[in-house]
Amino acid sequence: MRVTETLRHKGEGVVTIAPGSTVREMLALLAEHRIGAVVVSVDGMHVDGIVSERDVVRRLHADGDEVLDGPVTRIMTVDVHTCTPGTSLDDLMLVMTERRIRHVPVLDDGRLVGIVSIGDVVKRRMAEVQAERDQLTDYIAGGPGV
Repeated sequence: MRVTETLRHKGEGVVTIAPGSTVREMLALLAEHRIGAVVVSVDGMHVDGIVSERDVVRRLHADGDEVLDGPVTRIMTVDVHTCTPGTSLDDLMLVMTERRIRHVPVLDDGRLVGIVSIGDVVKRRMAEVQAERDQLTDYIAGGPGV
């Protein structure tokens, strides 16, 4: 299975925020959209960085609540790992596990077309496992297709 199938099921919408926006504004976006990370982008098409709930918590702990009124650029990850629609979910799971990341922006010809979370990947994998289980059950029971 590829990232493109995951995006087809979840949708290709990506919530972005301008680099000059405050962390407080970013938190409002996370809450409004019920998401765990937001892509930082000047134009909504290119990835300048990414900020997650984890980034906020760590910076709050280290620097205190003054972080909330500062720009997201102070806490964003600049070295963002991305994937393409053709990336396999197995490869993406491996990267997410090795790099300990939960959100990966999807780029097609350098343009932002989606974002995949670890939850999206797990949900798709569980659907695959269930389909395999159903096929095996049908086969054993002499059901359809036998």
